[in-house]
Formats: sequence, C-alpha cells, structure tokens
Amino acid sequence: MPLSPGDSPGFLLWHATLRWQRDIATALAPLDLTHVQFVLLACTWWLNTQGEHPNQLALARQAGTDVKMTSQVLRILERKGLIEREVDPADTRAKRLRVTDTGADLAPRAIAAVEHVDAQFFQPVPLDDAVALLGRLAHPDT
Repeated sequence: MPLSPGDSPGFLLWHATLRWQRDIATALAPLDLTHVQFVLLACTWWLNTQGEHPNQLALARQAGTDVKMTSQVLRILERKGLIEREVDPADTRAKRLRVTDTGADLAPRAIAAVEHVDAQFFQPVPLDDAVALLGRLAHPDT
C-alpha cells in the first residue's frame, strides 16, 4: 500500500523545499539576485576571504552546481559588476574568480538576508537537529 502524501518523506521534503525556495527568492529579490546567483556570489566571496581565488570548476564543486551552469551564471554576475574573471597565470585556459568591491559589499548583506530566512524557516526544529539531519541527507557517505 503506497504512503499517503502526508506520510511520504520525499513528498514532504518537496513541499518544504518549495516553501523555503520561495522565501529565499523573496528575500533576495530586493538585492537583484536569484538564488543561484546568491550561492555563487556568496561562495566566491567566502573563498576570497579565505585567501583563495578559485577557478570556475573549484567554485562549482564548492557550491554543488553544474559547471556549465556555473559559467553562465558567473557571466551574469560579471555583467552586474559583482565578480571579475581573470586569466589564471598558471593555466591560461582557466579563469580565477574575484569578487569586486560592489560584490564584497553585497555578499554579506545577501548572506544576512538568507540567514534570516533560514532562522525563520527552521525555527520549529532545534538547529542542531536540522543541521544533523540535513548533513546526513546531503552527505550520506560521511
């Protein structure tokens, strides 16, 4: 006998994800960022603050995004003046990523907006429990 939708973990996860994504999109709209633009900007900003200037492949791995899509979104972020792609002196085929001053100003504000949404969204569940469950689901082999 199949589970009813209300008893299906996958179906509930689907609905929770949709609600969370809507909330994130609403929070990022005033900053003129889509969710994926935010993720790539925030990851690049964070890596830059750690002294790293990743190439597109390293950023895609960090963000968990498709490499081709990452390249397309980075072009948009570059047009917006938030990221610069510079030729890597060690490998002229690769582009190193650097957040511009404008991007460095926007990234922490966008992160704060997303963290606010996360705090509200996950408020019904103890934070340690949410992180533990989501960590296990995101990385089941660790």
